Amino acid sequence: MSTHRLPLSGVRVLELGNYIAAPTAGRMLADFGAEVIKVERPGTGDELRNWRLKAGDTSMLYRTINRNKKSVVLDLRSDEGREAVLELVRRSDILLENFRPGTLEKWGLGPDVLEEANPDLVFVRISAFGQTGPMSSRPGFAAVAEGYSGFRELVGDPDRPPVRVGISIGDSIAGMQAAFGAVMMLFDRQRQKIAGAAEAVVGSAHSFEGKGPLSERTVDVALNEAMFSVMESLVPDYSAFGEVRTRTGGRMEGIAPSNGYLCAGGKSVVIAGNGDGIFPRLMTAIDRSDLAEDADLQTNAGRWQRRDELDEAIGEWCAERSVEDVVEALEEVGVPAGPIYTAEDLVADEQLAARGMIQNLDVSTGEEVLEDVAFPGITPVIGGESIAIDHLGPDLGEHTDDVLSWLGLSPDQGAAPESDQDSSED
Repeated sequence: MSTHRLPLSGVRVLELGNYIAAPTAGRMLADFGAEVIKVERPGTGDELRNWRLKAGDTSMLYRTINRNKKSVVLDLRSDEGREAVLELVRRSDILLENFRPGTLEKWGLGPDVLEEANPDLVFVRISAFGQTGPMSSRPGFAAVAEGYSGFRELVGDPDRPPVRVGISIGDSIAGMQAAFGAVMMLFDRQRQKIAGAAEAVVGSAHSFEGKGPLSERTVDVALNEAMFSVMESLVPDYSAFGEVRTRTGGRMEGIAPSNGYLCAGGKSVVIAGNGDGIFPRLMTAIDRSDLAEDADLQTNAGRWQRRDELDEAIGEWCAERSVEDVVEALEEVGVPAGPIYTAEDLVADEQLAARGMIQNLDVSTGEEVLEDVAFPGITPVIGGESIAIDHLGPDLGEHTDDVLSWLGLSPDQGAAPESDQDSSED
């Protein structure tokens, strides 16, 4: 796997994150070389340690989301913990947090305090509905935010209530936007410093005066807005034409044929035959030249009107063949198709393996060490192969002594007994 220089080497990130959204942002920054110091509460740590826990005291979910980070235990409600956090802020480039709006301010760690400690800090905040507006103070997880975004209304079958996808997609997308926002502001900070230096060299009459107060340049990510941002033309179609989209199951509104189909043996395949040039090749491959030549089916609009008929024809053909046979037959005629993978399929996939997207590491559950466990690789790929994972999510407080000693503080500074500090909201 790729071992070239990582683009964020030398960047330090302080993560005050819990659950998935902010830790996903931290993971992305850590994957590409940033030193991410994750602050966890005494006693329990990040609650993700217990989510989907199969054995021991630390879940594979935590080990995955928090890879390549350091874990430091601090009680943010204590004076000692606050002092330690501010010392970390002074030495960090980026601060990530996903507490309910107002929580950091209540603890004496609001934007004004942070800016005083580090005027150049990039401050990234993730919450359910953002830092402003009438709903800003509400708590909320991604499941709720997905409902507010319009996303949940489109997931599932039209004759059943909306359903959730199998992952915390709202958290993950918000985390990606937070990571992008952090790098964007880091880039802007560097660009302004360079511009300021250039002005000083040429003796410009205009001095470089910074970027405004921290409260005005904070990256503010709302879970509902992150999901709303990926809803494509949902709102413009309604605003322009009064169209209210509904759930379409495995289909995509206005696009046909494109769906999942059950094959012989019980596994399924995805077939995307919705391109005008692709459609006749698909119909010919399934021995339905009559549909390939039908004048009413030469555009997506016509095919969408007869989507049930097309899905039935494709489904009947697939039901008599294995997934492998279906994919091979359609690949020969240039029709996009592929199996619907399970976890078992993923760990055996040659394409993922060739790009280092499955990485095997030994991992502790807290009770025993499991050898050669498969984990997802780092994306995006740079240099042809996934970057090697340095280490999995750390044990609770694994780096507390080292980090506090580096700060010149007592090793037990701020690590008070388990507190009832507010959970992060994401």
